[in-house]
Amino acid sequence: MSTPVLLRGITWNHTRGYLPLVAASQRFHEIHAGAVDIAWEKRSLREFEATPVDELAARYDLLVIDHPFVGYASATGALLPLDLHLDGAFLADQAAHSVGGSHESYLWEGHQWALAIDAATPVACWRPDLMEKLGLSLPRAWDELLALARAGHVELPAAPINCLMNFFALCVSHGEAPALGREHLVSAPAGEAALADLAAVVAASAPGGLGRNPIQSYETLLRPENERVAYIPLTYGYSNYSRPGYAARLLAFGDVVSHRGAPLRTTLGGTGLALSARTPHREWALRFARYAASGEIQSTLFTAAGGQPGHRSAWTDPAGDRAANGYFSATLPALDRAWLRPRHDGYMHFQDLAGDLVHAAVSGRASPASTLTELDRLWRASFPAA
Repeated sequence: MSTPVLLRGITWNHTRGYLPLVAASQRFHEIHAGAVDIAWEKRSLREFEATPVDELAARYDLLVIDHPFVGYASATGALLPLDLHLDGAFLADQAAHSVGGSHESYLWEGHQWALAIDAATPVACWRPDLMEKLGLSLPRAWDELLALARAGHVELPAAPINCLMNFFALCVSHGEAPALGREHLVSAPAGEAALADLAAVVAASAPGGLGRNPIQSYETLLRPENERVAYIPLTYGYSNYSRPGYAARLLAFGDVVSHRGAPLRTTLGGTGLALSARTPHREWALRFARYAASGEIQSTLFTAAGGQPGHRSAWTDPAGDRAANGYFSATLPALDRAWLRPRHDGYMHFQDLAGDLVHAAVSGRASPASTLTELDRLWRASFPAA
């Protein structure tokens, strides 16, 4: 018997990021009679958000990436342009069944650099048992959210990257999408209003949120000793927590509150499956990518294994929605209107530094004016010199 081809993949270290790919890889191995094996390694969420893709593409065949990396990937030639290697009908299906802007987010300079296998944006989350026990109602508008926070019932993940993502959303709500030009990230009036709103909810929320990411905030709600904090207004959704058996208690998810008369447009997340331009096993890697991103696998095996798919058929499938206690149908509206981050080569360096600036502003360690000035400086520096 010949030795099977070995593909090496890198993903992020969470049930949602790891197990669905392992499940799809094992079945792909079986379908092809053991001719190919796929070995997945994991990196932390922080590493996922920061490690340059060209470093990973030198070591792995398959890469799970964050969409703002595509400009850098395009500039370095690290990834395979999938539109040159996958048929048009398949890519058209991916585009037609995108969850919000997930498919588009991996399109840059005319090429498709990854396939959307995971979709996420900040949504609302709460503990139904605790909401009922405390006699609390879900807030529908920003002023109701602030009242709930001031009463001691709100948790907000406000680590630097989360502060930046929520700052973007609030800028949009104040009438100005960020990053429309190269000179200013956002105007001073919109930026200062967004910082003020974010600082208000951070100050009123449970202590320690400035150091927590979404997963840590979910676990904060689930602590046995927690008898008061029941609601998270803005957190990247994880359907795992709405599925029986994943945690000691079920969490519920839904759309975010209205702000200035309309639901917030939160900042799109999710992940894509990319291929190294240097893989020696291109055909096998392409076959697996097409398999894992297909509507059939995304809505069945991938979802059942704890995934949060990028193919719309999975989000509209009644069986998957029931298994996740309505997570997909309840949060899909937020995904469909989510705001798409910049993706140019240089953005990721800006994002790494900008999160710390917004974090300092909302925690009272820097003034809004100085923060916006420095954000503008970093934003201008993220573009190549003329």
